[in-house]
Amino acid sequence: MFTGIDDVDWASLRHAYGSAEDVPGLLRGLASADPEERESALDGMYGSVHHQGAVYDSTLACVPFLLALAAREEVRDRGGIVELLMSIGEAGGACSEQAAEAVRAGAEVFVELVGDRDTGVRRAAPTALVRFLDEPARALAVLRQRITVERNDSVLLALAESLGLFTRLHGGHGAEAVGQLVTLSAPPFDPGLRLAALGQLALTAPEHRPADLVPTVVALLRERSARRTGRPQCSDFLAEDTLTRHLRRLRPSDEEGSQLLRTFHLALDDQVDDRIALLNGQLSSPAPTDRCNAVWMSAGLFREWRADFTQPVALIGRQLGADEDRLREAASTVLEELYFLAAPAADDLFALVTARPEVRVRVRERGGPAVGSPLNALARTGDPRAIPVLAELLSDPTAPDGLGYTVAYLGGAAAPLAPALRARLGSVRLDLPDAYDRAVPLLSALAALGDGTATPEVLRVLCGTPAGSGLSERQRGWLTERALETLGAFGAAARDSVPVLRGLLDSAQAVWAADALWSVEGDVDAVLPVLLRELTGEHWRRRAAAAEVLARLGPAAGAAVPGLLRLCESEEVWERTRAACALWQITGDAAPVVAPVLRSAWTRNPYTRGTIATCLIAMGPAATPLRDLPHTELTTHRRHRARQGGFSGQDMLEDERLLQACRELLL
Repeated sequence: MFTGIDDVDWASLRHAYGSAEDVPGLLRGLASADPEERESALDGMYGSVHHQGAVYDSTLACVPFLLALAAREEVRDRGGIVELLMSIGEAGGACSEQAAEAVRAGAEVFVELVGDRDTGVRRAAPTALVRFLDEPARALAVLRQRITVERNDSVLLALAESLGLFTRLHGGHGAEAVGQLVTLSAPPFDPGLRLAALGQLALTAPEHRPADLVPTVVALLRERSARRTGRPQCSDFLAEDTLTRHLRRLRPSDEEGSQLLRTFHLALDDQVDDRIALLNGQLSSPAPTDRCNAVWMSAGLFREWRADFTQPVALIGRQLGADEDRLREAASTVLEELYFLAAPAADDLFALVTARPEVRVRVRERGGPAVGSPLNALARTGDPRAIPVLAELLSDPTAPDGLGYTVAYLGGAAAPLAPALRARLGSVRLDLPDAYDRAVPLLSALAALGDGTATPEVLRVLCGTPAGSGLSERQRGWLTERALETLGAFGAAARDSVPVLRGLLDSAQAVWAADALWSVEGDVDAVLPVLLRELTGEHWRRRAAAAEVLARLGPAAGAAVPGLLRLCESEEVWERTRAACALWQITGDAAPVVAPVLRSAWTRNPYTRGTIATCLIAMGPAATPLRDLPHTELTTHRRHRARQGGFSGQDMLEDERLLQACRELLL
């Protein structure tokens, strides 16, 4: 296994953390009889030699030894080694071609491993065989022969998935593989194998997909789950944590079922109605594992596509009453990311928060406590039933620092919480390093409430954060900006802050001070010179912010027009966008500059669309030449940020806000 390992000059090779002189120890650890040592060695390989999928010269040097390890039956846990080899061979970036060639050079090993006595090896080997053996006909023959003798369900699923992969990679030889999948998709084969074959057909040969695909899949999933009833779930009994063990814990309890469901969703893609029907069927399954898989799968659908999700969201809400912690936590986590779209589950969220007080606060492995997902989800729907619960938490000095963010989602309805929020902000130690994390959520809440009586507490934050407090200069700047934004939200009720605001007009936060001063006092003579100065400054972020504030001044900011016209030619899209919006608010003229800039930004950077839509609403009839933009948006099924890889709950919320603005534009 290790012939020649000492002939390699490992010290001259590199991995993610420098010299690769520790790599021989990792390779030998993979062959250890001690499971802890094997686990630690594999963790080290992923953590340094193949860090975040990267390939280094030391990674290439490891490949022959990894192939040799995978081929030795006395080595335990070789399935993990095969998976590591596949990951190395499929890596992108520097050395990727060399890595793929190195694994292909040893692909004969995978031919033998398809029939290995170790189930984990047999489960991993078929994919490696298809990807790296440069003899497609031989690879297909090996897969077909193995299917006739294999008896393990999980390995059979891997073989079916490999047939689908073969069809995608080797189209010229694919007809035979498709025929095999058609055979496997019908009785008398096991429901799990039939599902795997149907999924691959749906993905690679949709002409062979049955017309009643979704009902067939739901029925087979339930039949599969019924046969699995009573099977023990695997548990991780080793105490010490490692990267690979952590990743394993993140996998679904029924990983095979999750993969089957993922394949169908991938195949159905933009057929959202079918995907919703599939989710609804599985969310109504008697099996908790099926429902849990469906809950997690729903998140991707909600985030990427626009549709009426009322029914699946309501079904996810029902999972909050389940006995299984894993299912309940999955449902809470997904609902938390839906914001007001989680409203169909609000009753279930409230019932859970009321019946189980322990879910109101989540204890994290690192850092302080956080607001529990069920309570956060309830507040994000805007449901006022969250307010008494939040009041109870606010009365506890050990309540999560992020509680203010949760309160902010409720807006003015949470006004009864204002005294507690003020008291809590007044108690923040501004000389400690955690001042930013503690104060900013409270400032957000008070701003959302518009509670001008909190002006003294906000001024304390604005003026009382010492340079030696432990906060970085950047954090101090951000904290100052948040405090200024809060005073601006208070408007005229924050008149006592005027002297302080005027004193900050020459600071690095001058734009935010001017914005707040305009909201509080409305003195254009005080703020316009500051904004004109910042509009021509060196910092693009401050220039863009200045343009945004100038838009609020309207015609009174006429002196800014030349500077805004220059910004409309900026290379930075946000500068152009905000400058164009400001020009409209100041001049009321959409042509010849404003409309072309807004159209270009809308098309080139979807993240600007919310800002532009708000501007178009203000433009009224003058926005007519741009009405095709919101019209096209409303006929597009994919969320506008999904094309940019944005799949967070915040991205989904911004998309829903954009849709609402587009509908208003077209009224």
